Amino acid sequence: MSPSLLRHTPYLTSTVPFPIRYFISSTKMPKTRLSTMQQNPGSEVGGVVPNRVRKRRGEMLAKEVKTESPDEKFLRHPEIEDLANKSGNIYSQSIQPPANWERVIEGIRRMRSSEHAPVDSIDPDEGVTSLQPKERRFAVLVGSLLSSQTKGHVTHEANQRLLENGLLSADSMDKADEVTIKSLIYPVGFYTRKARHLKQVAEICVSKYDGDIPSTVDELLLLPGVGPKIAHLVMIMAWNKVEGICVDTHVHRVSNRLGWVSQPGKKQGTRSPEETRVSLQQWLPKEEWVSINLLLVGFGQSICTPLRPRCAKCTVSQFCPSAFKDMSSTATTSRTLSPKKKH
Repeated sequence: MSPSLLRHTPYLTSTVPFPIRYFISSTKMPKTRLSTMQQNPGSEVGGVVPNRVRKRRGEMLAKEVKTESPDEKFLRHPEIEDLANKSGNIYSQSIQPPANWERVIEGIRRMRSSEHAPVDSIDPDEGVTSLQPKERRFAVLVGSLLSSQTKGHVTHEANQRLLENGLLSADSMDKADEVTIKSLIYPVGFYTRKARHLKQVAEICVSKYDGDIPSTVDELLLLPGVGPKIAHLVMIMAWNKVEGICVDTHVHRVSNRLGWVSQPGKKQGTRSPEETRVSLQQWLPKEEWVSINLLLVGFGQSICTPLRPRCAKCTVSQFCPSAFKDMSSTATTSRTLSPKKKH
């Protein structure tokens, strides 16, 4: 992996598996039956080297004599890229973008321009543009926390109630009681837990950041209730820094249906939004990282819906390996589960 790709792909290095045994080849290892036989050929039973031992010995010898260049006298320790390639990991530089991905994105853009989606009705800047920079950034963080597991219009209305009551700053929210916060953000999803998180976040922002919010992904992830999606969204909206793709349930679903993402070292689709983010960032150009969220969220709300996707209306269905499959399976399931009519 190139240094630039590592720099724009947060946390990838922390998930690369490290087979420690490769690092201790020069360390004296405990004696085993195999190691004893290798050191003392005459110790094998009957003086005959078993085939499995001979094969293993040959493999070990081949590893010892293999060098990267004639000038190198010693084997170097494997780098992260080496381990990634050995394990078949997705961090390899050889990953190719999906076929026709540019045509698919262009087709989705055309559909989005003519098809209204719920996300298009929300103005994230309403009421917050007049706030001071610190307050505006805190308002972005609050809105992002509230948006999790909640419809857009419900999040927007809760945010507006906080604004009207003067609670969209770290100082004011820190001084407010949790019951008040809970009543103002209701009925967002998990409003009791989110009220507690907002109170804790406000306290941290006041005590540690002078009323501002963290300016790095790592620090944002330390805040209660903040995951990768929220952290990257806040970095874009509050700090105008693009360090990752914001992946929600729509982006996760659509990316898997299009066959754009896969689990590390496997052909199966990703199992979580975070896996989808990591997989997408391996091939999607960085200039698309911001727009892809709004594009696929709206597409997932209007055309590629969770249940009964409108494949017949989709103009890129010829490039989609899941086209008409989810729709038919859903219909079949519905007929199976529906009670039979009595004649």
